[in-house]
Amino acid sequence: MTGWLFILAGLAALQGVERAAAQEGPAGLTKPVILPQFEPAKPRCNAPPDLGKILAFAQDNDRKFMQGVASGLQLAAKDRGMEFRLARASNNPARMIEQIKGFLTEKVGALVAAPVDAASVAPFLQQVIWSGAYVGTVVPPPAVTILNAPQYLTGKVLGDEAAAYIKSRLNGKAKVVLLTHDSLQFLAPRFTAMRDSLKSIPGALIVADISPLTVDEAGGAEMMRTILVANPDVDVVLGADTVVLGALAALREADKARATQFLGGIDGEPAAVDEIKRGGPYKASVSLASPIFGYAMGQHAADWLEGKSIPQAMDILPKALKIENLAQYEADTADPASVYQDGGRREEYLRMYGNICYDTRDQYLNFPWSSERR
Repeated sequence: MTGWLFILAGLAALQGVERAAAQEGPAGLTKPVILPQFEPAKPRCNAPPDLGKILAFAQDNDRKFMQGVASGLQLAAKDRGMEFRLARASNNPARMIEQIKGFLTEKVGALVAAPVDAASVAPFLQQVIWSGAYVGTVVPPPAVTILNAPQYLTGKVLGDEAAAYIKSRLNGKAKVVLLTHDSLQFLAPRFTAMRDSLKSIPGALIVADISPLTVDEAGGAEMMRTILVANPDVDVVLGADTVVLGALAALREADKARATQFLGGIDGEPAAVDEIKRGGPYKASVSLASPIFGYAMGQHAADWLEGKSIPQAMDILPKALKIENLAQYEADTADPASVYQDGGRREEYLRMYGNICYDTRDQYLNFPWSSERR
C-alpha cells in the first residue's frame, strides 16, 4: 500500500472516531478571524487542574529543522522546571496518533505537535485541548497556539534572492527547478510566491516544477536525478532546505554542480548553512529559526500551566541567510533564551497575535491560520 493510500485508509477508519470526538468538547474557532496583537498584560486566569508539569513534543521526523524545535522546547522546559518528553513518528501518521493518545492518557500538561498528517491527528489534538492542556502546533490546526510562517512572504524572500542573482550574475537567463510541496495546502503559497518573483525575469525558464515523493534529502536527490536526464544544465534550484540539499548531492554525483549556480532553500537547516559558508552553489537559506520559536512555545506552555494568558498564534518572520549575516544568526539560535528575553531581538524573529488561557480555551484555533490575507 502506498503512503497516500495508507493515509486515506487511516482517515476512513477514523471517521467514526472523529464523529464521536466532535461531541466531546467545543469545536473552537472554525471560521477565519483576524487576530489582534498579543497583549502580554492580560489578567491571569485559572491554571488547568490535574495535569502533569510535562511538555511533550510529537515530532513528525528527524530532520534538522525539527531537531531545532525539539532543542528549543527542551531548553524552555528545563528553564521552567518542566519534564520534557519526545516522541518521533518517523513520518508514520498512525504512530503519531498512538503517541498523542499516550500523552493524553498520561495527562501531560502541554503538547507541541508537528503533524505527519494534519487531518488524521486533528481529533486527537482536540481531545488534548479539551483535557485542559496546552496544545501548540507547527502550522496546521487545531491548537491553543498555532505557529506559522507568513508562507507567501517566506517564498517571496527566497524567490527575490534568486531573481536578483539571475539578473546580476547570470545575465538574466537561467534554467530553474522548483522542488515544491504544493500538495500540502499550508505550504503552497510559498511556491506561488517563488513563481511570482521569477516572472520578473523574462529569461528565467522553469524547467521542472514538481514535488519530491518524500520531504527529505533522499526525496530531493531522487527527483533531481530524474530532472537531470532531460535537463542536464540547471542553474537554479529552490525548495525546502532538506530537498535542495538532496538535489545538490545529485548534482555533485552527476558532476553538474557549479559555483555559479544558485541553490536556495527554506528552513535554515545547519547543513544548508554549512554549504553557504563553503561558497559553492548554495547561496541562501530562508531561516525560520526553529530553536527560537521552539523555546517561545515552551515558555508559553509553562505560562499556560501557571494560568497566564498566551498568544493564540505566532508568525515566524523569514530571514534570508547569506554569508554576510550568518554569524549573528548562529549566535541567536545557539542562545534562544537570551533572544526570547530581549523584546527587540525577539521581534526580529517572532510576532504574536491574540490571547487565550485555560478559562478561554474554547476559543482555540480550528482553522488554517495565517497572518497573511491574500
